[in-house]
Amino acid sequence: METGLGDRLDEVLSAGRAAGLHGLVVLRDGRVVLERYGAGEDFSWNEPLGRVTFGPDVLHDIRSVTKSIVALLYGIALADGLVPEPAEPLLSRFPEYADLAEDGRRASITVEHALTMTLGLEWNENVPYTSEANSEIAMESAPDRHRFALDRPIVKEPGKRWRYNGGASALIGRLVVKGTGVPLPDFAREALFRPLGISTFAWMTGADGVASAASGLRLTPRDLARIGQAVLDDDGRVIPAAWLRAALRPHVRIANDFDYGYQWYLGTFPSTGVRWAGGMGNGGQRLYVLPDLGVVVAITAGDYDSADQAATPSIVMDDVVLAGGR
Repeated sequence: METGLGDRLDEVLSAGRAAGLHGLVVLRDGRVVLERYGAGEDFSWNEPLGRVTFGPDVLHDIRSVTKSIVALLYGIALADGLVPEPAEPLLSRFPEYADLAEDGRRASITVEHALTMTLGLEWNENVPYTSEANSEIAMESAPDRHRFALDRPIVKEPGKRWRYNGGASALIGRLVVKGTGVPLPDFAREALFRPLGISTFAWMTGADGVASAASGLRLTPRDLARIGQAVLDDDGRVIPAAWLRAALRPHVRIANDFDYGYQWYLGTFPSTGVRWAGGMGNGGQRLYVLPDLGVVVAITAGDYDSADQAATPSIVMDDVVLAGGR
């Protein structure tokens, strides 16, 4: 795989086929086989940062890849008995919203329904993340994000349909905070980041000052890749092996060749049939773990809210990382 990786990337970039690429780190067997950075207009959420020259030490929004990392934190907390098992009713851990539990349908929602985004509640993130019509943006502006997420109208029986839902991730993050007694960034620092050698990160907050479990994390591509390597290693040293088996198992079908675990996407690359597990974020942010190849890929990009924002990571994976194996 190492042979020609850089050359293939140069060809893609020279042809202008991945103009939005900001950073790329590819690990094989735990060592860096490709690392590349660019420059371009960037944002921290919707706050313009101007033109940024990226490099190994420059933080980048990972947007909804945050969700996948929060799921790892949940697994760590679960192994310590600090958060409920997935089968437990979700509202039983939110006694402050006892009125919501009076509806039997809502009371039947479990933690696993949040982990798998099958809550059955109304939620719409199919409009730009610059609009209050976007449910995640509305949640970030709400005085109580967790009540906002739990109080959406019921539109489907829980567990029956996958619907992308940042509110589900906010609820998972809140369970971690309730169980550990510390803010989410503090638990992440001690339980995951520091053991993996990650010393620098930022975590953005909503109007309520709460760290966003849905999309608030900023990391360097190197450190994002380190997290992917810990998932790939599956040695139980930092992330419990039993949790990884549960989180990276298909729980709900999204499309014909696309599944969802516990806040992790699962699938195969059509061009090669190579299996992958990953996190995805607005703008082309990606973390891919390829167990068949022993490979981890971290991608940061700047195609936020673009209709073709998946193009850059798809081209990088198909025409750079995987092309040598065809």
